[in-house]
Amino acid sequence: MYTPEIAPLADSLLWSSLIAVLPLLTMFVTLGILKWKAHWAGLAAVAVALIIAIFVYDMPAGLAGLSAAQGFAFGLFPIMWIVVAAIWLYELTVTSGRFQDLRLVINVISDDPRVQAILVAFCFGALLEALAGFGAPVAITGIMLVAVGFTAMRAAMVVLVANTAPVAFGAIGIPIITAGNLTGIDYQDIGAMVGHQTPLLAFIVPLFLVLLVDGKRGLRQLWPLALVVGIAFGVAQYLSSNFLSVELTDIIASLVSLGAAVLMLQVWKPVGGQDALDTMAEEKKTEKASAPDAGGAGGAVDTAVDQKTSPLTGSRVFLALFPYLLVIVIFSISKLVPFLSEWLASTDIKIPWPGLDGNILNSAGEVSTSTVYNFQWLSTPGTLLLISGIITAIVFKISAGVAFKVFIDNLIKMRFSILTVGFVLALAYVMNLSGQTITIGTWIAGTGALFAFLSPILGWLGTAVTGSDTSANALFATLQQAAATKAGIDPVLLVAGNSSGGVVGKMISPQNLTIAATAVGLLGQESAILRRVLWWSVGMLIAMCLLVGLQSTVLSWMVPGGA
Repeated sequence: MYTPEIAPLADSLLWSSLIAVLPLLTMFVTLGILKWKAHWAGLAAVAVALIIAIFVYDMPAGLAGLSAAQGFAFGLFPIMWIVVAAIWLYELTVTSGRFQDLRLVINVISDDPRVQAILVAFCFGALLEALAGFGAPVAITGIMLVAVGFTAMRAAMVVLVANTAPVAFGAIGIPIITAGNLTGIDYQDIGAMVGHQTPLLAFIVPLFLVLLVDGKRGLRQLWPLALVVGIAFGVAQYLSSNFLSVELTDIIASLVSLGAAVLMLQVWKPVGGQDALDTMAEEKKTEKASAPDAGGAGGAVDTAVDQKTSPLTGSRVFLALFPYLLVIVIFSISKLVPFLSEWLASTDIKIPWPGLDGNILNSAGEVSTSTVYNFQWLSTPGTLLLISGIITAIVFKISAGVAFKVFIDNLIKMRFSILTVGFVLALAYVMNLSGQTITIGTWIAGTGALFAFLSPILGWLGTAVTGSDTSANALFATLQQAAATKAGIDPVLLVAGNSSGGVVGKMISPQNLTIAATAVGLLGQESAILRRVLWWSVGMLIAMCLLVGLQSTVLSWMVPGGA
């Protein structure tokens, strides 16, 4: 029976924290500075975490190894299962010859790439986050942006930055519901508080996307549309989370923002679209000349489409959109129809991890529940995407043999991405179960009233390690609650701050970096993507820290029930 110590090194929380953070530093230094391949960076970080767990935290080597094994398994299924299924769905559309029509359909709404970034990455991505989460929005919207002519790197950056504001309410509010279950705080209260935080991100993220696509020129020309979409999303997110439904918040916000964009484009036409297209075409030529196809979805198809080849018919439009409409329908039914949602959840198989379950206590001396592996063979978004792919193959008249070959080829192409995510989750499990993560969190939480300004950092850190805002809340929600009570701060504020801080950590998570790289065809270039998005993440984290800190003092009126 292993119980982690909070401060195993000379009883010093500071020194223990400095040691505990070494696996994370290993990951980001090898990936971001030394430019190692992501799977080697992940393996090195796991090795460092195991050494620290065994020799500093006195965790039995067998338990440390089993922790890594369970994390690796979780990385394969359900996390990479979702990505594999999403990419397979895309590959089927390419095989059918229907995928090129998707660009034409999107261009009917607007051929301006700056508008497309807002519509696809922000609005549609938020809807996918609401229904699926766990990497599916990044994978699918990344594929779609490459389809409409984005360079692979720009597509990856755009979808990662876009996948922020909706994350706290993703997968039908699971991150917030998880925080409520662990802390005993009504999740509706936590959701209402998050609804006083993340909408402020939503206001500005579309502006950031325009800046990423076309720089200052794009911002000057597109700011009215970006602002309208951001405000529409943020206001809808606030109203839904506070007065309607936490679970439906992102669905409502994404549809409202998409409707606002379409309506505005009926009465306002942006200028400079052709200049942006020309710039993107030049970038595309440079990308093709300088980098061979690295595999993945983005490298699988030439996206240069002649829009004048043949007119779009109603059937071509429907078939181009069919896979994505199907995903929305299947996910909506599975999540929003209560009896079906409950039945799907009932098929989950709980597997106590052999040799590990029952042998790990948390820092409070209670048996850890993290050692039970939940095999969601049917309810996981990955299986729902697989079902979507099978139906798509039938509708597109792709034979079973061809569809299976596409699936196997996809697995082979993604083998290093699969390894990377497995290692990242192995790292997360070793750090969590050995006590390394809680050491870092406890040290940060010991700053008293100042902790209100620092609390989002824990959510950011947890999501950066695990790739999941849900996991970040599972790690730190109770710690946030305890620290808030000790410092005389409303616990609802800091628990919500944990979730809100987590949303801006997702873009630098090695797991999400790998998903984005795989989707757009930049396998092995996760380090390059990290260097491009890191400062966006840090900048938004600083803003969130300031907001939560001020909400504990001069902006306390923003806390539901606050002064």
